[in-house]
Amino acid sequence: MDIAAVVDLGHQALWMVVLISAPLLGVSLAVGLVIGIIQAATSINEQTLSFIPKLAALAITLALVGGWQLATLVDYTRALFQRIPTLFT
Repeated sequence: MDIAAVVDLGHQALWMVVLISAPLLGVSLAVGLVIGIIQAATSINEQTLSFIPKLAALAITLALVGGWQLATLVDYTRALFQRIPTLFT
């Protein structure tokens, strides 16, 4: 196995992490920002106030994109297993 193959495997793995985590992280960031703006505008300084809206938004997002995330991960894993015989030649 050469260095280029290892770098390519690492690149693909990191890209999968980005693809799978981006929807959840984006929604969490957006909800946290909106709640932070509301808290700043109303002078409510309760740190735990953003927990429930974030949790609800993440649950809804996971319900919407969870199937796509799982299919993407299964496709990547299948391609990785199919690539194993060619790695050691």
